[in-house]
Amino acid sequence: MEIQVKNLVKRFGDKTVLDIPELEIKKGTLLGLVGNNGAGKTTLFRLILDLLKAEEGFILSNGVDVSKSEDWKIYTGAFIDNRFLIEFLTPEEYFYFVGETYGLNKNVVDERLQTFGRFMNEEILGQKKYIRNFSAGNKQKIGIIAAMMIQPEVLILDEPFNFLDPSSQIEIRNMILKLNKENQTTVLISSHNLNYTTEISDRVVLLEKGVVLKDRENSLEAIAELNDYFVQKAGYETAE
Repeated sequence: MEIQVKNLVKRFGDKTVLDIPELEIKKGTLLGLVGNNGAGKTTLFRLILDLLKAEEGFILSNGVDVSKSEDWKIYTGAFIDNRFLIEFLTPEEYFYFVGETYGLNKNVVDERLQTFGRFMNEEILGQKKYIRNFSAGNKQKIGIIAAMMIQPEVLILDEPFNFLDPSSQIEIRNMILKLNKENQTTVLISSHNLNYTTEISDRVVLLEKGVVLKDRENSLEAIAELNDYFVQKAGYETAE
C-alpha cells in the first residue's frame, strides 16, 4: 500500500513540531526514519495512524485520507509504545484479541505465533502472568509480534530495537526483512540505531525539528552522509 503525505503541519500550542510539504512512500518500500530526539518521528507515525490530528494537510493510505476513513486499519499493523498493549491481559489473551479484531480465529493465531518462536525465546507464552508484569524488552516483543502476526500490508514500528538484547535485535531485523521481501509489505521504522536502520532500509529519511532534511535511496554514499551529519551534530569534525 502506498502512503502519501501532503502539506502536513502539526503544532502543539504555538510550536510547530512537524512541517512536511510532501512525502511519498511507495508499496513495498522499507523506509527508515532517523533523527535525534524531538525530530518528529513518533509524531509522524501517530498522524499516519490517526492518533493525532494535523492542523494542516493530510495523509493518504492507499489513496484514502486516514482521518476520514477507517478502511486502512484492516491492513495496517503498528506498535508505537506500551499504550498499544492491554496490560491486564496475558500475552495469549492479547494475541487472540488482536487476531479477532483482524478476523483471525484462534487456530490461525496459534499457527502464526509458532513462526515467532525464536523471537519469543520461551519467555512470552505459557508464563501465566499479565503483560504488565513482563520486562520492558518482552513487552516490546509482545507488541511487535501482535503487529506482525496479522501479516499487514503496512507495518509501522517506532524504535523496534529498543529494550531488546543483541540476539533479539538481530531476530527482529530478520523478521522485518522477511515480511517486507516475501509479502511486499510497506514498512516504516524509526530508530536511534543508525546501523540497523541503514542496514535494512531501501530508503532513509532524516527528520530534524519536524522538517525533512534528507531523503535518500539507501547506498554507501547515503550512509556516509548520515554518519557525517550526526557526527557534526554532536560537535565533532568529520574525519578526512
